[in-house]
Amino acid sequence: MSRALVVLILSLFLLGLGFSSAASGSRSILRTLEGERGDLRDYAVELNGTSFDGVLKDTPATFAVVEFFAHWCPACRNYKPHYEKVARLFNGPDAVHPGIILVTRVDCASKINTKLCDKFSVSHYPMLFWGPPSKFVGSGWEPKQEKSELRLIDDARTADRLLNWINKQLGSSYGLDDEKFENEHLSANVSDAGQIARAVYDVEEATATAFDIILENKMIKSNTRASLVKFLQLMVVHHPSKRCRKGSAELLVNFDDLCPSDMWLADKQEENDGKGPLGSFQICGKDVPRGYWMFCRGSRNDTRGFSCGLWVLLHSLSVRIEDGESQFAFTSICDFVHNFFGCEECRQHFYDTCSSVSSPFSKARKLALWLWRTHNAVNVRLMKDEASLNTGDPKFPKMIWPPLKLCPTCYRSRKQRNNEVDWDEDEVYNFLTSYYGKTLVSLYKDKDNLANEGANRALEDLVVSTHAVVVPLGAALAIAVASCAFGALACYWRSQQKSRKPRRSWS
Repeated sequence: MSRALVVLILSLFLLGLGFSSAASGSRSILRTLEGERGDLRDYAVELNGTSFDGVLKDTPATFAVVEFFAHWCPACRNYKPHYEKVARLFNGPDAVHPGIILVTRVDCASKINTKLCDKFSVSHYPMLFWGPPSKFVGSGWEPKQEKSELRLIDDARTADRLLNWINKQLGSSYGLDDEKFENEHLSANVSDAGQIARAVYDVEEATATAFDIILENKMIKSNTRASLVKFLQLMVVHHPSKRCRKGSAELLVNFDDLCPSDMWLADKQEENDGKGPLGSFQICGKDVPRGYWMFCRGSRNDTRGFSCGLWVLLHSLSVRIEDGESQFAFTSICDFVHNFFGCEECRQHFYDTCSSVSSPFSKARKLALWLWRTHNAVNVRLMKDEASLNTGDPKFPKMIWPPLKLCPTCYRSRKQRNNEVDWDEDEVYNFLTSYYGKTLVSLYKDKDNLANEGANRALEDLVVSTHAVVVPLGAALAIAVASCAFGALACYWRSQQKSRKPRRSWS
């Protein structure tokens, strides 16, 4: 073998070793970069042609930002860290300013999004839009379109510039360094009755939170199961949120399977992670609890929140019932608070108030006014405690409800010395039914199509239980009607299946 050939072979061998080492090093570097990227959290909600309308229709946020981008676009990749800095402030359970803006993105390079991007006349990447979430639903945007509530964000090249643009729209002063939780931007204008409309989302949050507390603390026992069943019956028919009514109905019709009497035995707890078969059940749907409050959000982390949401739920139930359900609703509410509210002193006070009622309720009006008076009595007691201990919310102090600015016709007169009010209870009742009735749900957007209304209502009215618990007459009639409807539907489906030709297979 010639010397030149030996040198050539040796050179190729050494080159191969070097290439292998370099490739190994490259892979190591790539793994490190991927690991670092994997630690980065995406706060912006990724939408596509299928989920776009549903998410924007259902969000409780007042505004939305939608970024149209392409994953192959270098400018989009470089812009993403800026966009995520802003999304961190508004999105998710750890958001600094939750429930105000939903920050989203759509990849126009994905074929499923082609028609969606065309509808919004996307001409370059990235392209950002701003507007009320509902205005994006089933809609689009044209460059020369007049009177559109959707706006093209024309100054958003960096996180600072995007946030400055948002601040100009809202008259706010959000900063990229904002941290939880001081709520300096929340309006405390109690004279604005429309604010309660945002509380429907807090009612969902309170319902889901209460359910989680019940499971975490293993409160469903042989002597409390009936109380839970009765409250579920009340929520199936009268909860202001459709998704909570639906979840309550599903839980109720499967109660014995999901909540067997022996669910808290030691061996059963080990099988179900200590929460029983109900551990994974979400009574108000997969997106609730969200982890934040809107109308019920306090100016500090430890004020308002759950207790506020629970009071709104109870008031909303009290103004939705019929006269014949008033006593059933009264006992359901009293038993639920007594058995499942975790604050010992609070539930004992509430139980004493319930026990002081000497005669059954025969009118829905009387129940709504009783709950209103009870709530005001609680506020008077807590006003004194919080004043002496300085534990109240400085921006939302306890007060007699409703305040004069919110319902001037509710007041006949007010004694300045002891702050006693001579109420016009007819006006108070009218205010309660409007405030916790129509106004509460005025901004709520059901995500279900109207075509499903009949089927969902039939499911929601299935409040029959396997236990000997009183069911209101209206609910019993609904059960009978729903059963007949489902029976007729089943017969029709079976007849169609019998006459249907078998589908061909390849075998």
